[in-house]
Amino acid sequence: MTNTPLSGPQTSIRHGGYRAEIAAVGASLRSLTVDGRNLTVPFEADSIRPVFRGAILAPWPNRVVDGRYAFDGVERQLPLTEPARGHALHGLLAWARWDVVEASEASARLEADVVPSDGYPFPLRIAVTYSLDDDGLTTTVEATNTGEAAAPYGTAPHPYLSAGAGHVDDWTLTLPAAEFLEVTPDRLIPVATRPVTEHPDFDFRAARPIGDLFIDHAFTGLERAGAAGDADGATARVTLSAPEGTGVQMTWGTELPWVQVHTADRPEPELNRLGLAVEPMTCPPGAFDSGIDLVRLEPGRTHTASWTIGDLTA
Repeated sequence: MTNTPLSGPQTSIRHGGYRAEIAAVGASLRSLTVDGRNLTVPFEADSIRPVFRGAILAPWPNRVVDGRYAFDGVERQLPLTEPARGHALHGLLAWARWDVVEASEASARLEADVVPSDGYPFPLRIAVTYSLDDDGLTTTVEATNTGEAAAPYGTAPHPYLSAGAGHVDDWTLTLPAAEFLEVTPDRLIPVATRPVTEHPDFDFRAARPIGDLFIDHAFTGLERAGAAGDADGATARVTLSAPEGTGVQMTWGTELPWVQVHTADRPEPELNRLGLAVEPMTCPPGAFDSGIDLVRLEPGRTHTASWTIGDLTA
């Protein structure tokens, strides 16, 4: 009898120099490489995934403050899964074992159900498709409301991008965001959206080194351009480059108007600042309470979001 890895059954896909490994727990992107070089920080298959690395976040990204929210006039209380800060963190499927329903050489599709509960009594079917092509790895999340009432919804990925050798401090970031979400320093509770000009350390609209800067904030007001570079309001693009000339880029569409960026500051030396978390989000932290950009997913309807991670030097 073969033991199943701690991160669940594994699926490998490849195209050209790209290779991706997907773990069933959390439908997690366990590794993404190009010609053997990491574009995301990997983890071992037979390990408990650290710090949500590569997980799919649904039916909400980031935090529900105090785990409390009201939707259509009914107050709900979610389990507090971030006990140190007292919030409900990163949705309900990050630790679920997803089913692989389709797989080919260059793509894989996984599915999971959001089971109704007291805190979230809305049945959803979530499908995640990973697909490799010449541009890199495109991930598409489709959420279908299988219930009889509208549901609050949001999603995001949780990759830690890797530009090459070294750590976050060594890399140069381009982040085309004009605004950031100010949060309280202790519990990261949203306060207000501010222009990055009020906090110049967070202004990465022009590429510059990250250095020892700490970031764990959501950004919006994203500058976008078309695939050919013409400003048609379609695509946001974040780039991360290393001194030796290697790098990684991440792009996404208008269905994701926010992006959480975190320099992965951790007390454990083996985790500290290994990669830059870049998490395009359909809504900001606290959206279940504030309603800002919250998706109202009607019965029978499907919401789709996608993003691509690729080699910056390709």
